[in-house]
Amino acid sequence: MVGFLEGLAVTLKTAFRRPVTAQYPEPNKRLPIALRYKGFPALMWDGEVNEPYCTGCMVCVRACPTQCMTAEMKDNPFFTDEKSRRRKIIDVFEINLGRCILCAICVDVCNFDAIEMSHVHELSKYQRNDNRVVLSQLLDMGKSYQSEIGWSPSQPEKNSGVPVKKEEGAKPTRQRTTKRPQADSAADAPSTPTTPAQTTTHGESAIGDQA
Repeated sequence: MVGFLEGLAVTLKTAFRRPVTAQYPEPNKRLPIALRYKGFPALMWDGEVNEPYCTGCMVCVRACPTQCMTAEMKDNPFFTDEKSRRRKIIDVFEINLGRCILCAICVDVCNFDAIEMSHVHELSKYQRNDNRVVLSQLLDMGKSYQSEIGWSPSQPEKNSGVPVKKEEGAKPTRQRTTKRPQADSAADAPSTPTTPAQTTTHGESAIGDQA
């Protein structure tokens, strides 16, 4: 009986203590996320030309150790209209977040500042396939991440999609031509006449002696 009362006293002492955890899933009571927090990958959006930074080069797909990514590229219509300098643009991109291990290798190998580790980290779904996110969802995750931390590309001059304006009066640059094979150049070179070597055979010398 005494042990029961002692345990009840401990319970009453802690019953009115302020909670040290946040109520889930109420968004207003969640703990803040650090800026350096590394969640699931997201695709970045180039607001200057209204298109993704991703060109669908497949480098991240090939480097992924769990093969959780698939991607396809297409011809960029903005490049045809001279609104962007990206010849190719991402057409299909899907990530299976259930297989992602948050290694950030995709971020390290990307040459276009197109993918970053966002602050999205929740996987509470009713169906397994609900963990698959497509291009539109990845771009929404990226836009949210960009606005949260004020993201900007690490190489803006190299990876910006804004087309380079041609200066007026600039001379057109000559296109480099492939080197012609040496056989062709040797055939085009003027050939110098060569005198045939004066050789005699035993037959010719015998005829000359008879004459």
